Amino acid sequence: MNGAKARVLICDDDPLLLELMEFRLRAKGYEVITAVDGAEALVKAEQDGPDIVVLDAMMPKADGLEVLARIKASPVLSEIPVIMLTARKAERDIVSALEKGADDYLVKPFIPEELLARLARLIARRNGKR
Repeated sequence: MNGAKARVLICDDDPLLLELMEFRLRAKGYEVITAVDGAEALVKAEQDGPDIVVLDAMMPKADGLEVLARIKASPVLSEIPVIMLTARKAERDIVSALEKGADDYLVKPFIPEELLARLARLIARRNGKR
C-alpha cells in the first residue's frame, strides 16, 4: 500500500478541525474516517482497520489517552501508529502519551503540512519503507 491510499482515522470533538483535517487529507489522497469522541474512535478503529490514527487528548466519553492505551493493548490494533494532536503541551502530558505508546505528538495549534509529513513518515515506516 502506498501512502496515498492509506486510511486515516481522525478523532476530535471539534467539528471545524475535523472538517479541515478531512479536507486536507482527502486532497492528498488519503481515505479519511472520522470520530467525534473516544468511544466512537475505538469502535471505528476496530471496524475500519485504519493505517494510522490521529487522536485528540481531550474528548468526551473516553479521552485520547484512554483510547491510546486501549489501542496499544489490543492484539488486533497495537501495530497501528498513533499521533496525538492536542492542545495539551505540558511535559507530563507529552511524556505520558509517549509512555502509553504514542508514535508522535503534535501540539495545537499545528501546521497542517507538518501533520501530513508526520503521517507520511509513520505510514512509510509501518509499510517497511524509510
